[in-house]
Amino acid sequence: MSFTATALEGTKTEQYAQLTQQAAALSAGEPNRIANAANISALVYHALPDVNWVGFYLFDGTELVVGPFQGQPACVRIALDKGVCGAAATTRETQRIADVHAFEGHIACDGATRSELVVPLYDGDTLVGVFDLDSPIPDRFDADDQAGLEAIARIFLSPGL
Repeated sequence: MSFTATALEGTKTEQYAQLTQQAAALSAGEPNRIANAANISALVYHALPDVNWVGFYLFDGTELVVGPFQGQPACVRIALDKGVCGAAATTRETQRIADVHAFEGHIACDGATRSELVVPLYDGDTLVGVFDLDSPIPDRFDADDQAGLEAIARIFLSPGL
């Protein structure tokens, strides 16, 4: 398979629509979640400005374990009661944190990170993991980013849709 990411154009909403199409094309017909997580991480990391980490933590039945990602080396295991990733996993709600230093229990895997967005990944009632993005810019992620990244998370959970 040959795939070439194209530059994003237009409004932020239009750019996320393009990025979602690219993620769908990358994962179409591929049922392996590890492969899809690797490609989606690379796609998003290189497409979005001002991010320093993009990746997946996958639930092993007990805790979140680092999966495919782009960025600096990461924390390997995260308990469900710890950090922004644990909060997303347990509340089943996307966590959009403007200042990670103000988030009680934040886990500082990369000291340069200032804001974070974490989308919980559920297949029905089963926790699969989380899709995690970090930025060195305070308040980097807005509602448009959240909606766009949640759409990409849905592609990850249901490739080919």
